[in-house]
Amino acid sequence: MKFRATLIGFTAILMWSFLALFTAASGKMPPFQLSAICFAIGSIPGLVVLALNPSRLALLKQPVKVWITGIAGLFGYHFLYFTALRNAPAVEAGLIAYLWPLLIVVGSALLPGERLRWYHVAGALAGLCGTFLIVGRNGIDFDGAYAIGYGAAVLCAFTWSGYSLLTRRFDAVSTDVVTGFCLATSMLSFVCHLGLETTVWPATGFEWVAIAGLGLFPVGAAFYAWDYGVKNGDIQILGAASYAAPLLSTLILVLFGFAEPSWRIALACVLVTGGAVLAAQDMFRRKSQAQPAAAE
Repeated sequence: MKFRATLIGFTAILMWSFLALFTAASGKMPPFQLSAICFAIGSIPGLVVLALNPSRLALLKQPVKVWITGIAGLFGYHFLYFTALRNAPAVEAGLIAYLWPLLIVVGSALLPGERLRWYHVAGALAGLCGTFLIVGRNGIDFDGAYAIGYGAAVLCAFTWSGYSLLTRRFDAVSTDVVTGFCLATSMLSFVCHLGLETTVWPATGFEWVAIAGLGLFPVGAAFYAWDYGVKNGDIQILGAASYAAPLLSTLILVLFGFAEPSWRIALACVLVTGGAVLAAQDMFRRKSQAQPAAAE
């Protein structure tokens, strides 16, 4: 059960790795408008499930703290991320924001039934180094003039790691509530769009397809998979494995001609993959121990 849930959580990381490709192909739509549309699309699978099985609507009746955590996690993360990108260079802001996997691994020690071991931290740090090579491929230069953007990126990292860790504590809450989180995030993003941005619609059908892809997968199904994974899987492994997202994203951009291959990518592959394997050795041990037992 835990192994299967961990794999489901990892599919979220795979879907997030397509975020940059779909975003690059989606045209020049401003971020909050894009977020509002994508989260509205992302709520559709959940709405279909609820429509086909109305009895599941009762699962949406949850304590206020669950709704605050979910909406703050999804909307808060994206609001802070966009704020960081608006007020600091994308490379530095992205690197700071991507501290969240390390925060998840370290913070998991506070969860009931979890123990933080040296290889969890070592694996997360290896992934962070791999991410540094990818995100900082054009150089890093932290400038005090961008303090607001850097601060938003730090809050961004703590917001998503906090959301993921708190979600684990709500393991009895059905993943159906993610539908409500997506709808609320869509509405709040729309309000921010009206107050902060100028509306820009896609210029081609291909851009609409890219936006639909964003909404269905990286900004849709990925959140349902992540919710199920962190509630029922190995959150330490998922935290360390999350560093694969920027690496896979870069590899996908290279594959589709949006980036050039380099030694940095090769070394990042070694660091991220090695770090994930190191952090996941508990799961591999349980799997190997279970097989002889099953054979007996």
